[in-house]
Amino acid sequence: MERWPWPSGGAWLLVAARALLQLLRSDLRLGRPLLAALALLAALDWLCQRLLPPPAALVVLAGAGWIALSRLARPPRLPVATRAVLITGCDTGFGKETAKKLDAMGFTVLATVLDLNGPGALELRARCSPRLKLLQMDLTKPEDISRVLEITKAHTASTGLWGLVNNAGLNMVVADVELSPVVTFRECMEVNFFGALELTKGLLPLLRHSRGRIVTVGSPAGDMPYPCLAAYGTSKAAIALLMDTFSCELLPWGIKVSIIQPGCFKTEAVTNVNLWEKRKQLLLANLPRELLQAYGEDYIEHLHGQFLNSLRMALPDLSPVVDAIIDALLAAQPRSRYYTGRGLGLMYFIHHYLPGGLRRRFLQNFFISHLLPRALRPGQPGPVHDTSQDPNPSPTVSAL
Repeated sequence: MERWPWPSGGAWLLVAARALLQLLRSDLRLGRPLLAALALLAALDWLCQRLLPPPAALVVLAGAGWIALSRLARPPRLPVATRAVLITGCDTGFGKETAKKLDAMGFTVLATVLDLNGPGALELRARCSPRLKLLQMDLTKPEDISRVLEITKAHTASTGLWGLVNNAGLNMVVADVELSPVVTFRECMEVNFFGALELTKGLLPLLRHSRGRIVTVGSPAGDMPYPCLAAYGTSKAAIALLMDTFSCELLPWGIKVSIIQPGCFKTEAVTNVNLWEKRKQLLLANLPRELLQAYGEDYIEHLHGQFLNSLRMALPDLSPVVDAIIDALLAAQPRSRYYTGRGLGLMYFIHHYLPGGLRRRFLQNFFISHLLPRALRPGQPGPVHDTSQDPNPSPTVSAL
């Protein structure tokens, strides 16, 4: 069969020039994704030259190029102008870095911290413009939330409030549910859910007026049963469901709601080994005797060591999360979910599509692999019943 002649060098030069113009107009993210896309398009071009007639090849290449550009191009963003944003949890980590970046972009930033004289607050004062205002707030204290609401209303009277970033979060314990005191579940819920709920509801009149944005930092632990993170994960699951509800209910008001699901990043709170050591010692000191006998102190030490070992994979560069928050605040059409971090795509694929046994095994190998509890090991006696916590202890008979 006679083959159609392939376009001449001049024609290819015209095509290349048009492609280059499209690349420049697309505001692409330069980096490995773009280089990989160009390499794949080059390979596709090589195949098309050998397997397809020119008209079909051009259609295939044009379609593949359009898909690649649309996936890699930055979506159109709104101007910063005089927009004001309130960010919680700016003492460390994502909150602090986001406050610095938004301030540098020209936002009016209201940054809440636990301690106005702490290292994070001092760094923000030193490195940010006078536009940034520091506010002391503990999300477990309604009076703090009420004070911040009043200050925010007064401070944004002229500009309006464009965005709320619910970043503050708390994780108190790394242990099995049975080993975790109920109070740790309540403490996580107070900060990660109830505090964020109260603050968000209080700011909704301002956000409705500006048709603004709500951005909440969640966690994959709220989507998957991470071993030993039940207290933290259930609170994050609750706030994610709340934000999905807000997303539906606030749509008529023009408010857009996004959730950031970051992987493991090297924030100060996560990598503070001394803090985790103190929490482990507190857990051991307060465990009922029966549970300590059944599981064993070495079991808890093993969990603690596995958790600290998993933190070695934490990413030091927090910019992917900061960039996702900024995109959620400024994109004309922000995503409802942003997944940032290495390996999250694989984790969610396994969670959604593989059998339960494989999902469980993957999370254990990736995060924490349990040691067999002491009472279940061969040759070990059964768990000791703690009669000091039994309201109706059975009488005991001493052998003479």
